[in-house]
Amino acid sequence: MEEIYMDHAATTPMDEEVIQTMLPIYHEVFGNPSSVHSFGRKARQQLDESRRVMAKSIHANEKEIIFTSGGTEADNLAIIGTALGNRTKGNHIITTTIEHHATLHTVENLEKQGFDVTYLPVYSDGKIALEDLKKALTEETILVSIMFVNNETGVIQPITAIGELLKDHQAYFHTDAVQAFGLLDINVNELGVDMLTVSSHKINGPKGIGFLYAAENIKLNALQFGGEQERKRRPGTENVVGAAGFKKAVELAIDNKESRSMLYQDHKQQFLAELSTNNIKFEVNGDYDSTIASIVNISFPGTNVETLLTNFDLEGIAASSGSACTAGSVEPSHVLSAMFGENNECTTNSIRFSFGIYNTTENVKEAARRVAKIVNRLT
Repeated sequence: MEEIYMDHAATTPMDEEVIQTMLPIYHEVFGNPSSVHSFGRKARQQLDESRRVMAKSIHANEKEIIFTSGGTEADNLAIIGTALGNRTKGNHIITTTIEHHATLHTVENLEKQGFDVTYLPVYSDGKIALEDLKKALTEETILVSIMFVNNETGVIQPITAIGELLKDHQAYFHTDAVQAFGLLDINVNELGVDMLTVSSHKINGPKGIGFLYAAENIKLNALQFGGEQERKRRPGTENVVGAAGFKKAVELAIDNKESRSMLYQDHKQQFLAELSTNNIKFEVNGDYDSTIASIVNISFPGTNVETLLTNFDLEGIAASSGSACTAGSVEPSHVLSAMFGENNECTTNSIRFSFGIYNTTENVKEAARRVAKIVNRLT
């Protein structure tokens, strides 16, 4: 039985070209990028080339790219770094109820330190309302952090409109673009964002590396202390081999952005069509027309997440849910709870399927048939 991976929003397999790019770096480039001798310069060259590619991919300056260990650290640096660095201007932060926990748990920690946090609601379409953001803004607001694409539903937030709204406000605008990067056009100047988070392992690159774009004018406190790497904003010897792999993954993602987006959209439509053909009762969560091509979140009435995922796994289907599963109990998805209410059954019967470069029309259809078989058996 072929195992079919449909959990690319969680992580992606490394592209073979990325692996082949990294192998010679492992063998030949071991110097510390901060060293002045030839071994260090060779490593620094790799790092500089990677930084230039990252910057170009979002139309930024290479001085504005900070390498991190991934999306979580980048979110933490953006949120805590700007909050602590700009506390003299105010202590109010605005985010949403559907953020990734890398953001939610970070702002919750800042609340304990005396910051005032407003959590914007979302509606059944999965999006915030600009009017709610307008009402929440005050003279004390120093940071607005709203994700580009939700990791559970795939719903795209109105980032450009938010950037326009904040243009004349003192608040910095941060967006977690982990799920958006590589599939949507990202120009930080046109979007009006001051900070933006990207993670390598979501675009078929290596785990353990990401970057934070932070505009040059931002006052950003470092969260760690040690050396003066990353322009004193993120100390620690840089992950050179990871940066080389990340660079290749970014190049591939940008070069293939349109074709991948079209392919994943086709996979999504084929998957849903096959479920319908098999007479499965289901609902897509969130505004389908506002979702990114790679993600679909589906509610299966009369089922529960834990049983579904267990049976999917037994049938060779890898998918996931926003629900936190523990022995004998399921904690409802915080995203779907925000959209539909905590007691809505879809918060505990919904599955996220997410597509990637190694999916094909054939295995997507086969996955849908297996899912249909399981759902029919359970309902």
